[in-house]
Amino acid sequence: MPLPPIDPPLLNSANPWCSTREDLEALYVCPHTGAVTTRTSLLLGFAHDPSVHQHAFFSTQSHTATTASDYTISGKEYPASLNTLGYSPTPIDTYLQWIEQIVTASPNTKPKPFIVSVTGSPQEVAECYTRVAALAARISAPLAIEANLSCPNIANKPPPAYSGSALKEYLDALVTIPRTVPFGLKTPPYTYAGQFKTLVDTLRGNGTHTIDFITATNTLGSCLVLGNEGRPLLPSAAGTGIGGLAGQPLHPLALGNVATLRQLLDEHHELRHVDIIGVGGVSDAAGLARMQAVGAKVVAVGTALGREGLPVFAKILHGIKTSKL
Repeated sequence: MPLPPIDPPLLNSANPWCSTREDLEALYVCPHTGAVTTRTSLLLGFAHDPSVHQHAFFSTQSHTATTASDYTISGKEYPASLNTLGYSPTPIDTYLQWIEQIVTASPNTKPKPFIVSVTGSPQEVAECYTRVAALAARISAPLAIEANLSCPNIANKPPPAYSGSALKEYLDALVTIPRTVPFGLKTPPYTYAGQFKTLVDTLRGNGTHTIDFITATNTLGSCLVLGNEGRPLLPSAAGTGIGGLAGQPLHPLALGNVATLRQLLDEHHELRHVDIIGVGGVSDAAGLARMQAVGAKVVAVGTALGREGLPVFAKILHGIKTSKL
């Protein structure tokens, strides 16, 4: 079951700047996005603690930075981000209500797709799928569901997409559920061949009950930025300041992940249908073109959206038009 058409092939990734109804509505009516992704949610919401769950934009050269616990700061001069965030405090049912309200109220004659990003236990993700499918049956906008199995910031819960056995539990939980909307995985950055092999072997082992798309990649965990006097940039309650890296410095690794995944998927006839949403450090037309060149069907934007706001999508698309003149 392929992803619905996304035109232009540009959307937001699951991030803090798609947390509220206002965020989602602005992304939906924006003429420069082809689809909208929700922030990753759970059945009952995530216990967000601002003393622990934080983010900052920073300079890759000087490591000077700005922080924002309320996610409203721009900081256009900072091309990278670091975060210790978890998931959305808003439950999935609220997101589904917002989606229905936005689609119903929108004047769009051609409704945009929504990708509903979710997480939780295998059984909880399966329940989320059922709820998304129920909404898809009664609204005009196409829906898809992204299982985020790649957040590096959840204590004592390593990203399931690094483990073949953990990943298989999620795939198995969906076997008995009728598949009526596309289902995909958001993967962490893989850094060596064995991790890619584990993913592909697990997908192949599930036969026809495989996935429809992969969102690659999430942030790179275990990263640290030091601010003034050698102190961690993120003054989280945990004290370490270690979190997930995104933005410009993640781009080469994200490109490598997309390229490797596309090659490996294409080597197996049962996986060639799997689409890739490329994520990681894209902020201009050149970044979009690079992602497409290595196999991304569509491209999502995270850090640059937080840094520049909605105009980043127009900037990217305008750059494509200008380069063709």
